[in-house]
Formats: sequence, C-alpha cells, structure tokens
Amino acid sequence: MLRFFKDWSVERSGWLLLFVSATALELTALYFQHGMELQPCVMCIYERIAVLGIAFAGLIGFIAPRFLAIRLIALALGLFSAIKGLLIAIHHMDLQMNPAPWKTCPIIPEFPQTLPLHEWLPFMFKPTGLCSEISWQWLGLTMVQWLVVAFSIYTLVLILVLISQVKKSKETRDIFH
Repeated sequence: MLRFFKDWSVERSGWLLLFVSATALELTALYFQHGMELQPCVMCIYERIAVLGIAFAGLIGFIAPRFLAIRLIALALGLFSAIKGLLIAIHHMDLQMNPAPWKTCPIIPEFPQTLPLHEWLPFMFKPTGLCSEISWQWLGLTMVQWLVVAFSIYTLVLILVLISQVKKSKETRDIFH
C-alpha cells in the first residue's frame, strides 16, 4: 500500500488530484455562498483558507513531484492545512451541535493586519453568517460534518504519503520485465 502512495507522490497525477479536489471544494463553497445565498461565518472562512492551503500544496507538488524537497514542502503545507482545517471544523461542529450563549465565534475574522483577506477579497473571505446556524444538510450530515469527513480523509492520505516517502521507488531492474 505504501508503494502505491509513493508511486502517486512522484507522479503529477496524484498532486493534480489533490489540487482538483480541493479546488472543487472551494468552488462548491463559493456556489453555496453566491448561488444558494448561504451566508458563511468566520469559521467557514477559516475552513476555506485551509482548503486553499491544500489546493496550493497540490499545485506545489504538481510543479516538480520527482524532487524530494518539493514533495516534502508540498506535504508539509498540505498536512498542516488538513490538520488545521480538521481542528477548525471540529470546533465549528461543536458550536453547531452544542450551542450555548458563552460559545460564540467572532464576527470579524482575526487575520493579521498585513493580510486582511476579508477586506481585499470580500466576495470570498467576508463572513456574514453565524457559526451556530445550520443552513444546509445532505444525507443527514451538515456542511461542517462533511468538512470534518473531507479534512479527515485529506489528513489520512497525506500522512500515508508522508510515511511512504521512506519507501524506495519501484525500479525495473528485472531482466525479464
């Protein structure tokens, strides 16, 4: 199994799949916001940034997957983004499933002053909703619960890819091959 992940990590197709899947999640979020007029909250915005980090990791890995240093940089960014996104989504799910007056999220995102994304790209990063509001469900799961699933899958796959990096690549030295 590790060989499978190692082989995919040195090919562009694996990194392209990571980039395309994360980009599809990001486009889905934008469709929910602008097409279905669902209002994103601060936690939703933070989750979007984590998804963008995963997409950017896929793009970095796609550039030069045969170079170990590039793969490790892409894996580090992707794994950090997936774990951070998972932690944010779990906290967000707690706010939705166990609402209480003392458990709230901020109204304005807490971005660094040098990177005010909500001011630069308000169509994408300006929160207008409440964190405890459940505005969409599919197959009995809320949007945040689906994000927990997605971030868990990303985390698991990226951990397996990271572990597989110590595995030697498949070399064809067999004279009968």
